[in-house]
Amino acid sequence: MDNNAPNHAPAENPASPPAIRARGVGVYRNGRWILKNVDWTVPSGSCVAVLGPNGSGKSTLTRVISGYMWPTDGELSVLGERFGSVNLHELRESLRLVQPTGLAEPDSEATAFEVALTGAFGTVGLYGQVTDAIRSEAERLLATVGLRSVFNTPYQNLSSGERIRCLIARAMIRKPRLLLLDEPTSGLDLLAREQVLATIQSLFQNGSERPTVVLITHHLEELPPAVSHVLVLDEGAVAAQGAPEDVLRSDLLSAVYRCPLQVVQSEGRYYSRVSPGAWDSLLAES
Repeated sequence: MDNNAPNHAPAENPASPPAIRARGVGVYRNGRWILKNVDWTVPSGSCVAVLGPNGSGKSTLTRVISGYMWPTDGELSVLGERFGSVNLHELRESLRLVQPTGLAEPDSEATAFEVALTGAFGTVGLYGQVTDAIRSEAERLLATVGLRSVFNTPYQNLSSGERIRCLIARAMIRKPRLLLLDEPTSGLDLLAREQVLATIQSLFQNGSERPTVVLITHHLEELPPAVSHVLVLDEGAVAAQGAPEDVLRSDLLSAVYRCPLQVVQSEGRYYSRVSPGAWDSLLAES
């Protein structure tokens, strides 16, 4: 493992309250704990990742943080506001959740530019007055995520990767303090995945105004260099958390993923390798 790779993570601001503070958070549903005893603190302005296999509780934690699922146990504060004493509708004005397939899909016939504009109103359609300032910001954000050439392309004609980048631009138009990205590269090919990761990385390289970003993913390869903290979940519990170089270890992740793997680091990126020699044992275990 190359521990001399550059770390592009931004410096944390100790004067700001944590963007997320969880203490003993648990979620109990259908006779079992989906999350259990999660302690986690996310510094404001940082880029962090939640990593783990299917069923580890990643999406449940995302729903809890965004206020769409109430924890059964523990205490949770988001953007300095404690759950139980905050208006969740008002809190959601300061955060945005981006998913490949959401509950409210944009109008398929709207252009990429029009979809980005709707972010100013938090709606799936354009129902408010679009000012010159909103238009200018939408144009800037679409250019930032590399979609200048598809401004006028209908959303339904965009590729999957272009749609995700369009939704990130849409989410950023209101300058959220917290941006939750739930498996944003799911189902994308190599080029589209790298374009999405480059978009996330750009949020921490262009200017000082940046949200706290929480990236939920299955795969090490989907962590951009901006990630400064990783939370690893396993069967709803915290398996490890800390700096990538401390957490993304071959022994730990082999245990979490139930698969003998080797972690390789290069230029701030992490990759997992599984030897074909282990395949027979994997099939025998299944």
